[in-house]
Amino acid sequence: MGQDLRERVAWVLEKISTAARRAGRDPGQVRLVAVTKTVPVSRMREGLEAGLRIFGENYVQEARQKQEALGGLCEWHMIGHVQKNKAGQAARLFDVIETVDSVALAEALSRHAEQAGKTLEVLLQVNVSGEPSKFGVAPEGVLPLLERVLTLRGLRCTGLMTLPPFFEDPERVRPYFSALRSLQQSLVARGVPKDCLSELSMGMSSDFEVAIEEGATIVRVGRALFGPRV
Repeated sequence: MGQDLRERVAWVLEKISTAARRAGRDPGQVRLVAVTKTVPVSRMREGLEAGLRIFGENYVQEARQKQEALGGLCEWHMIGHVQKNKAGQAARLFDVIETVDSVALAEALSRHAEQAGKTLEVLLQVNVSGEPSKFGVAPEGVLPLLERVLTLRGLRCTGLMTLPPFFEDPERVRPYFSALRSLQQSLVARGVPKDCLSELSMGMSSDFEVAIEEGATIVRVGRALFGPRV
């Protein structure tokens, strides 16, 4: 694959395209979020030059410092857990919050988004594996949470996100991706507007191709682009 970031970006984009075509999908339906936790601004600038357009951050403070340097050159996704006391900063800094998992957080984000004069795009994080160590609402709690989110003027829900268990064999992760897609389909069948559930954010460096085969519209890739974290 090579060490040059431009080559890495091209390699990942080609893998995304191939996986989408293999599943009979338009590669343009899949967006790449470059996970930039601990990645320095200089490296992110190289990523922009190589064609990356969406950065995903895990921590509000780290994202704030990077945004001061990079401004509005890209789209910013929050992909880490948001503490309620950081909701105000998160609502102002990010274009998309992928990790809404409670009514309390949703209400706080909506309030701060309205104060900032914006409508914040959000995804609901679902704990499809049931692991107690993972954040996310249980599958049976998604509909009640979604119903509340849809009443909040500061938010616009566009889909679901999950962080499944890690396995060396990506095929072992496939059932979790399939479960999120099935949940999406069942909610639409129950009358939830499709545009509220059009996005499925799932898949990382080790398994994004399988995620795309199972319907991912957003994949969150860090290590395959920037190498192991230091």
